[in-house]
Amino acid sequence: MSTTNHDHHIYVLMGVSGSGKSVVAGEVAYRLKAAFLDGDFLHPRSNITKMASGEPLNDEDRKPWLQALNDAAFAMQRTNKVSLIVCSSLKKIYRDQLRDGNPNLSFIYLKGDFEVIESRLKARKGHFFKPQMLVTQFETLEAPQAEEKDVLVVDIDQSLEEVVASTIALINKGSAQ
Repeated sequence: MSTTNHDHHIYVLMGVSGSGKSVVAGEVAYRLKAAFLDGDFLHPRSNITKMASGEPLNDEDRKPWLQALNDAAFAMQRTNKVSLIVCSSLKKIYRDQLRDGNPNLSFIYLKGDFEVIESRLKARKGHFFKPQMLVTQFETLEAPQAEEKDVLVVDIDQSLEEVVASTIALINKGSAQ
C-alpha cells in the first residue's frame, strides 16, 4: 500500500522569526480549510528544556524534531488535500531532512529583508524584541537557491492580506498542475 497521495500536498512555511509564518499559515489554513501544524509543538522535551534555559539548539538537537515533522507531514497528507506546517527551515540540511522521501512536500519561503522584519518585530504589542535574535536568524539563514525547485517565494514587504493572498495563489497554482 502506498502512503503517498499525489492529490494531497504539504507546504512548509519557512523564514526567519518575525516573517509572519504562524499568522500567515493560520489565515491560509482557515481560508483553504487546510490542516495546520506549528512545528514547534513537536519539539522533544529535551529541546524544550534546553531552549527554556536559554541555550540555543544545535543541528544534532534538531534531528529528532525534524524527523518528527517529516513523519507528521506523511500523516497529514494521507487525509488532507492541503496541509501547512510552520518551521523556520533556515538551513538547507533542515529542508533536506523535511523533504526526505516525500515528493508531495514544498516550501513557501516568506522572504523579507532585515529592516522589514525588524520594524514588524518592534511593532508587536506585548513582545519583548531582542535585536540580536534577528541578527542570529539572518546569520543562520541559508536562503534557498535555484536548485531547490520545490521552494516557492512570497515577498513579505506587503500587507498581511497581500501576503496571505500571494500564498494562497501559489498553493492554488500548485494544485492546478
